[in-house]
Amino acid sequence: MKLPAVFRSWCVLGLVGGLAIVRAQDIPLTPETLQMLLQRFPAADANGDGVLSEAEARAYYAKMRSAKPAAPARAGIAPAPTQADVAYGPASRQVLDFWQAKSDRPTPVVVYIHGGGFLSGDKSKAREEKLVQQCLDAGVSFAAINYRFLAVDVPIQQVLRDCARAVQFIRSKAGEWNLDRARVAAYGNSAGAGASLWLGSHDDLAEPGHADPVRRESSRLVCAGVISGQYSYNIFRWQEVFGEAALQRFGGRYLLPEFAGLKSEADLRGASGRAALADVDMEGLLSADDAPVFVSAALPGLELENTNQFLHHPKHAQKIMERCRAVGVPVVASIPALGVKPAAGEPATWRDFLFARLGVKSQPSAK
Repeated sequence: MKLPAVFRSWCVLGLVGGLAIVRAQDIPLTPETLQMLLQRFPAADANGDGVLSEAEARAYYAKMRSAKPAAPARAGIAPAPTQADVAYGPASRQVLDFWQAKSDRPTPVVVYIHGGGFLSGDKSKAREEKLVQQCLDAGVSFAAINYRFLAVDVPIQQVLRDCARAVQFIRSKAGEWNLDRARVAAYGNSAGAGASLWLGSHDDLAEPGHADPVRRESSRLVCAGVISGQYSYNIFRWQEVFGEAALQRFGGRYLLPEFAGLKSEADLRGASGRAALADVDMEGLLSADDAPVFVSAALPGLELENTNQFLHHPKHAQKIMERCRAVGVPVVASIPALGVKPAAGEPATWRDFLFARLGVKSQPSAK
């Protein structure tokens, strides 16, 4: 598949409150990029001459950013973490918060991975999760992680390996934090969901003889919660579900060679590109020995009209469910738009699925 010229320079299409914008990182916008932006945002053409200049594009972006309402204060449902901003690696965003459950025996631990398209978001979102206190009450410890955002020198493989290192780091603290290494789960929404699925499906990244004790630990999960996530980060496979027109319209930064750590379209389409994308193709990685999955998708309809629907479409969840069933991975799915719901006797929510897989007794959630 030939990528349009607009995707050949390192300009990242992101989301700010649902508005597609350009983060050019001091690289001049190409004429092709400006033409595309004019088509999507005609109001950016301030002088109405039918040509979008770089100055007009940047001024429009600044205007939209300034008009974005401030985020409401977070509710802070969860208690304060036992330990905050614990470094699991050298980068500034390689940090996590940890809540320690009170127990005389080693506790399971669930890891929350925030969403944000791998370009935004923060572990503090976990403090809005009722699940934090529910876990602590059930004798389950909890962690919420940050990870590096996508950048020219941080491709998707490295972002996902940040998540893996966080899991390995948590296991390395098992003695100090009273944790059961065998019962580590992960979940998240959107990008955090995809990262959790990747952790659950990827081969173990443990390196037993490594000098770094963290890297000796397992990256595997006992189960994964995939909430409004993606079925693969080989986005070219999305053409199978949504078609080429939708891929080109909404694919944005995920179509760039730099997304996979490559320098050119030729690299992306060659052997190195195939290998890089196979490493982040969760559907392709899934096999019978992988972590059980709870998958859900909240969007009520199937129409594909914007990037949010493209990234969180119920068909992502359907693909995960179908692949799990095909290879023998235990899966429970809740996809209302497709009429899919947990069967009688199956856990109705991620919390109930999680506690069942961790062997934790708790009252069922209300349906």
